[in-house]
Amino acid sequence: MNTLQTACDTLAAVSACWVEVLKAQGSVPRGAGTWMLVSADALVGTIGGGHLEFQAMDQARALLATADAPALEQRYALGPSLGQCCGGVVWLRFTPLARGDQAALRALAEGSRARLAPPMQVALFGAGHVGHALVRLLATLPCRLMWVDSRDAVFAPQWLAAPDVVCEHSAPVEAAVADLAPHSQVLIMSFSHAEDLEVVAACLKRQRQRGDLDFIGLIGSATKWAVFRRRLEQRGFSAQELDQVTCPIGLPGITGKEPEVIAVSVTAQLLQRAEAEKRPPQAGAGS
Repeated sequence: MNTLQTACDTLAAVSACWVEVLKAQGSVPRGAGTWMLVSADALVGTIGGGHLEFQAMDQARALLATADAPALEQRYALGPSLGQCCGGVVWLRFTPLARGDQAALRALAEGSRARLAPPMQVALFGAGHVGHALVRLLATLPCRLMWVDSRDAVFAPQWLAAPDVVCEHSAPVEAAVADLAPHSQVLIMSFSHAEDLEVVAACLKRQRQRGDLDFIGLIGSATKWAVFRRRLEQRGFSAQELDQVTCPIGLPGITGKEPEVIAVSVTAQLLQRAEAEKRPPQAGAGS
């Protein structure tokens, strides 16, 4: 279930305190924009666990026990006094919320989104077993997902209502490539090899025109890619253009074929790429 919706459901029944990481320095469990909602006997979300979270929960419940308590900001050093050795510092904001005030809760959540690190942009072509397993996993991460299939009525109602998942019925399926967000990481795994080929071709044409897709990944074997590569060469794509496609997808060494195993492997590959993008380039030898 969506964490924000769970928080709203909690606040519909009882008063609660919003706890958010406003700023973080150094090594910390979670970054700015992370939040949790604390009631007298429940917790939704997390700011990283450990002694920091326990102390924040105590502070939040103390505010809830005080009539008309104002919002509070507090600095926490993650050192011996908290029983943590991270060495960083976090600033938390505590905002008591009255029972039923979901509007205030949603406004706070919207503000927190602006402080979060930019989410991954993922475009997933295919709503088969692996596609569904991937969406279940990606929906738990900081990710904005466009999910595309040429078949109608293949998206479960829960995903049609999910805030960071856009379900797109597109026929022909490759027509959706033109509308993908810039810097999308594209995963191609439709029910049909013919559709997969057309989506790959559309992505390569977009790269030729705009060069703004960060990753093009195709599910399948090396044999499948060899066949695709030959057919795409016949359409006029160069070797350099074809080298932009990754097939097979997923981390090397994970060989399981179960949809959930493939989903974990592919998601780990996307996260690994995202982390590599954050790191500054290494200075060359002799610089």
